[in-house]
Amino acid sequence: MLDIGKLIAGYGSGPVVRGVDLAVAGGEVVTILGRNGSGKSSLIKAIMGLLPEITGQVRLGDTVLSGLRAHDVARRGVAYVPQGRGIFPRLTVRENLELGTRALGPGARVPDSVFDLFPILAQRLGQFGGTMSGGEQQMLAIARALCAKPRALLLDEPSDGVQPNIVQMIGQLVPRIARDNGLAVLLVEQNLDLALAAAGRAVVLDRGRIVHDGPADAFRDPLMQRQFLAIS
Repeated sequence: MLDIGKLIAGYGSGPVVRGVDLAVAGGEVVTILGRNGSGKSSLIKAIMGLLPEITGQVRLGDTVLSGLRAHDVARRGVAYVPQGRGIFPRLTVRENLELGTRALGPGARVPDSVFDLFPILAQRLGQFGGTMSGGEQQMLAIARALCAKPRALLLDEPSDGVQPNIVQMIGQLVPRIARDNGLAVLLVEQNLDLALAAAGRAVVLDRGRIVHDGPADAFRDPLMQRQFLAIS
């Protein structure tokens, strides 16, 4: 469903994503692994149209996303949860969720399904986002992304600043969200336990290029971890 072809992207001083070809099917979770600085976050920012220089093609089904601005990419069915969550601390949980519906157009409502996934949010609708714990904010950020009823979901380091029990919950929920909604999910994650719990397939970036693409479970082998992820 999400197809990336010969994607090259950077910030003006040179490319940090170098000719990436990648396809993610509906219902599939693919984790993007790699050492620090390998281009993982830059790849999903490029998919969202957030980098200043991008060439190549990004498609979601029959829809070409290449060349669109980020808000137009969102309107066409791609939701993005950035590292650090990006919630609005001075807005309530309800208001944050309602912002997530804007990609659907006027009159869209917060779907009940997000409260099925994250029941605590239904109890905190009047609470300001900035007063929640890191884990609760991450739940809010994912729920807000799902309010747009996307066809693809991009998650950047959802374990960052989150307590271990919430990390474990995210690892269980992400594949469920993908499967139940037919979502193509790209997960950038340094926490290998979360990455392997959530994803069926792992792609490794090195200096902006894909150097490995295969079953995520292969990275339970310490030899694979040392070969592709250890600092050299």
